[in-house]
Amino acid sequence: MTDRIELTGLRARGRHGVYDFERVQGQEFVVDAVLELDLTPAARTDDVTDTVHYGELAERLVAVIAGEPVNLIETLADRLIEICLADARVSAATVTVHKPEAPVPHAFTDVAVTMRRTRTR
Repeated sequence: MTDRIELTGLRARGRHGVYDFERVQGQEFVVDAVLELDLTPAARTDDVTDTVHYGELAERLVAVIAGEPVNLIETLADRLIEICLADARVSAATVTVHKPEAPVPHAFTDVAVTMRRTRTR
């Protein structure tokens, strides 16, 4: 599938991490999501119901980011990718979770985990 919907730079505050201070203070997480699906029906009908509504997707992803804390961004990415694959029209999804405020004792720009999953029929 070559058609994609990309939602990049989605920002939300979460309390994920292995350290107590991460759970107490929270920090910003940035998420990129790429959904692979056939966009032909939406292009032909010009109807939002024939595609994945990226605004509604963003709301669901933010609810997970801001929701129940997990230790690892790997676990967070897995939960987010499940949200992306919940729509049966999505054949594959890639999610990247960025943790730019990760507690790393050296100068760095970003820490990120990327997962790609395909639908199991």
